[in-house]
Amino acid sequence: MSTVRTDLRGRAVVVLHAHPDDEAIFTAATMRRLADRGARVVLVMATGGELGEQYAALRPGETVHRRRLAELEAAADRLGVARLVLLGRRDSGMVGWPSARHPRALARGRADRLARRLADVAEQESADTVVHYDDRGIYGHPDHVAVHRIGSLAARLSGATAYEATVDRDHLRTRGGTHLVDAASGHTGEYGRPAADIRVRVSASTTELAAKRDAMAAHASQIRPTEVDVPGFADTYRHEWYLTSARTGMLHALAN
Repeated sequence: MSTVRTDLRGRAVVVLHAHPDDEAIFTAATMRRLADRGARVVLVMATGGELGEQYAALRPGETVHRRRLAELEAAADRLGVARLVLLGRRDSGMVGWPSARHPRALARGRADRLARRLADVAEQESADTVVHYDDRGIYGHPDHVAVHRIGSLAARLSGATAYEATVDRDHLRTRGGTHLVDAASGHTGEYGRPAADIRVRVSASTTELAAKRDAMAAHASQIRPTEVDVPGFADTYRHEWYLTSARTGMLHALAN
């Protein structure tokens, strides 16, 4: 593990995700480390996750959207997020679902217009880094694929360094335990990238892993307690992985 703590005060990063809880599952430790080293972390959420499975009953009068927003706010607070931006699109659902035809579904949104909105956020924040997903959206979800398109274009428009969140499929297949992406990918097939493709790996410290666990637990309507309170949690979720064409950048400085 690296012993050099890069001071990131005065710098900003924009992190784009598809649904509330994705930020906790795929980039929580990275976001916590960025915040702890002084970076301004701006989390942009593309949808409200309206079609997610509900493992916790809604309160009287509460909507799925309102519940998931409250969970997102709690998770963002635990991860040191300085600003939360909602793009206001609707969850498209899985591949082949009719919900993708909804007028506000993210999968139907114009990537160029949404990318311009994201680039505007990056420019407002003077962010030099944009984080989004790999070109398969990690596991093929239509909204995750849309996030890749939007994020990659926004990075080009704003001149920011792009990092693509992914998972190391070789690691996940050999580490034991079950990652949430295993079940999610059952809808779409293959997930992540082989280890040889991974350019940057961030491995959580004990404190960062605790923040990640807390952020995941905050999404109680989506993530069962048994998926965070397990002996193998550290082996499964300690590492976070990124693709990038850049030789250096903010996430490179975090890698270990």
